[in-house]
Amino acid sequence: MTEAAPLTGIAGVPEAPLHEQAPLHEQAPLHEQATHHGQATHHGQATLHEQRTRRARSRPPRLAPPRRSPGALLTGLLRTARPKQWVKNVLVVAAPAAAGKLFSWHVLTELALVFALFTACAAAVYLINDARDADADRAHPTKRHRPVAAGQVPVPVAYAVGGTLAVLAPAAAAWLTQPLVAALLTAYLGMQLAYCVSLKHVLVVDLVVVTTGFLMRAMAGGLALGIPLSRWFLITTGFGALFMVSAKRYSEAVQMAGKRGATRALLTEYTTGYLRFVWQLAAGVAVLGYCLWALEEGGVPHASLLPWRQLSMVAFILAVLRYAVFADRGTAGEPEEVVLGDRALALIGLAWLAMYGLAVANW
Repeated sequence: MTEAAPLTGIAGVPEAPLHEQAPLHEQAPLHEQATHHGQATHHGQATLHEQRTRRARSRPPRLAPPRRSPGALLTGLLRTARPKQWVKNVLVVAAPAAAGKLFSWHVLTELALVFALFTACAAAVYLINDARDADADRAHPTKRHRPVAAGQVPVPVAYAVGGTLAVLAPAAAAWLTQPLVAALLTAYLGMQLAYCVSLKHVLVVDLVVVTTGFLMRAMAGGLALGIPLSRWFLITTGFGALFMVSAKRYSEAVQMAGKRGATRALLTEYTTGYLRFVWQLAAGVAVLGYCLWALEEGGVPHASLLPWRQLSMVAFILAVLRYAVFADRGTAGEPEEVVLGDRALALIGLAWLAMYGLAVANW
């Protein structure tokens, strides 16, 4: 006899033999089985919903780009131009002041124009530099608040405005002042932009480039008015600028110890001992150059009531020593803030200016 085929249930699934099936009174009613199946399905949907919710919460929120009003953008551009550092451009009056030729309307007008042109060139360099260094500045405790790094000024806008100023300033100088001034501004822009791109990563050369920028400012006024520049003027100005630049680097190295490479990679190549040596050497040469000028015979002999040239050495040396206090503490990272913020240094500076002016005027 052939065996009977097993009974099949729904969808062709074989059913258990009758003797293996649970008695009818032990099997769950059909509506309870359906309810259990529905609960399992609902539980699976709830679990899937929770997983989706967790994934949504784990994603970082999408922030809408900040809205920039024209006023806020202009304010950011002005801050990027560093108004506090415009005091550096006052160096354009140094050569005419040393020659005693500040007291005419033509001279003052010419110097005001050179000051404005140098300010425009410096602003162009600051804008392009901040656009290039936006990512690195965000890692700096104070530079992260700069408008470009903070997003107040978009990087393309900073590039566009900086490039426009870099073209217009030398062109205006060629039209309104001496050709030598236009050539000097062009050389300044080329050197500073090369510094932004690569020279700031070259050991020692970065100090020389920044120092030369100060020296060019001091030369610009003399070139605009056709005033010859003395060797003592160039030595004192150049090494005085190197003193301030190296003191600034030393302060940055002290303040960013342990994380220097995140903001200015070249600081990892310098040691604080080396930078201290540089600013001490530069301060000494600047003082020596100034003293040699003061002790040199000049002007009309015995025309002055007092030896103002020699007396001005005292104020000059005191000013250098006072600035060295901040350099030694590692707080000379912003020279313009040191010069404008310290009352004692300001008073010494005013005294030096008075005696220097009297010496030049042979009063």
